[in-house]
Amino acid sequence: MNENYSVFRKYPTLEQVKDLESLLNKNDIATEIADNIPPVDSSFSGSTLQNQYEIKIQLTDFEKAEKVLDENAENLIDQIDKYYYLFSFSDDELYEILLKADEWNEFDYKLAQKILIQRGKFVDTELLKALKKQRIELLAKPEENQKSWIIAGYVFAVLGGFLGILIGYSLWTSKKSLPNGQKVYSYNEKDRTHGKNIFYIGLIILPFYVIIRILAQL
Repeated sequence: MNENYSVFRKYPTLEQVKDLESLLNKNDIATEIADNIPPVDSSFSGSTLQNQYEIKIQLTDFEKAEKVLDENAENLIDQIDKYYYLFSFSDDELYEILLKADEWNEFDYKLAQKILIQRGKFVDTELLKALKKQRIELLAKPEENQKSWIIAGYVFAVLGGFLGILIGYSLWTSKKSLPNGQKVYSYNEKDRTHGKNIFYIGLIILPFYVIIRILAQL
């Protein structure tokens, strides 16, 4: 997988990802499709697993891709049915869409702005930038409460289980992609240190465990 590519959008179905891929490719933006199903256990990746399919693009194309989606959404808004579900949302619910833009499609994000403005509510470029910054800071925070996985990792590593090595490696190296394409570590420094220790303990003990198993069968 190309390290120069970062997650641009995540969707629950492959069909949605394919539609976006087609739109981006038409605008000369190269893409990659992947899923984010973890190798060990779904608990490791937290909330990111609610969307299984990812479309990735180069970081240098993020701004261009955002403009493409923005223009596409603007064109679709002119065709919107008056009974579209967002029209029944409260002001607070619409502002939440603006805050959590990464959880909504571009069309709903743009329409939420339009509805709020029509209702006489405050929406401008500076507000949208501030909300995006707030969201990035929130999502960038490391996942907490990994104590049970740390304990399990040490136990499996000491017992010579390969699962201990996998748990340790995941805790140590796992990263998540933010809506702006930036990649950050999923867990805090303390938990990552535990993960590193678990990984190396497992690597050291596993060969001895294998040798003992072989000798026991002779």
